[in-house]
Amino acid sequence: MEKISYEEATKELNSIINKIEKENIPMSEALKLFERGQELIKICYTELDRAKGKLTEIKENLGKLEEI
Repeated sequence: MEKISYEEATKELNSIINKIEKENIPMSEALKLFERGQELIKICYTELDRAKGKLTEIKENLGKLEEI
């Protein structure tokens, strides 16, 4: 999978959405943009899952500290 940050992916995704909504583009270009959008969404979900895992780990570690 391509290595770009969550912020970069969401920025590019918003740009694609705006282009598809506001411009009269050929169907072939719209399909390419749609496919790129799907790739970007996968990147975002992967990053969100990674962040969720880290937050869960931090929460568990805090719980262990409270037991001490």
